[in-house]
Amino acid sequence: MAAQDRLSAQLAELRQIRELVAAARDVVAAGWVQDAWYVCRDAHGRHHEVGVLPKGDLRSGPVARACLVGAILQAGGGVATVDTQRVQRTFDLIWHTLHRSEREPVRWCPAPHLRAQQLRDLVQWNDRPGRTGADVEALLCSAEQRADGEVVRSRHQLAEVADSA
Repeated sequence: MAAQDRLSAQLAELRQIRELVAAARDVVAAGWVQDAWYVCRDAHGRHHEVGVLPKGDLRSGPVARACLVGAILQAGGGVATVDTQRVQRTFDLIWHTLHRSEREPVRWCPAPHLRAQQLRDLVQWNDRPGRTGADVEALLCSAEQRADGEVVRSRHQLAEVADSA
């Protein structure tokens, strides 16, 4: 029963991660940026870039554009959510989609130093010269498909556990 509960919880979390990725794709489609996490619009309609952010709500206005990482944070509820499991695992999924085969299961909990490097990889990928918002949207679309594949994998494991019980 414990294995079934764990797999059921994993399926629920995968659905939430997939929804977050889809929402991040919408953020990027509305406006994308390089070399900043966000571009915010102030009360006077002026745009200003927000770079690497401290924890807390640091926006001084609505987000007009976001990079890959900023879009995930925005879709996840803002910068204050950066350390939540859902956001961290969404970063894991995006990195895996970019760097690993779809046959490999996603490595959800890398060591903290590795996860930090993977986040830097995502930022560097976003900021690479020649990168476009369409490239970022395509990556997020691929990550949605990868999440769907992880759901299928988890459902198969759940069925195997149920059959063996």
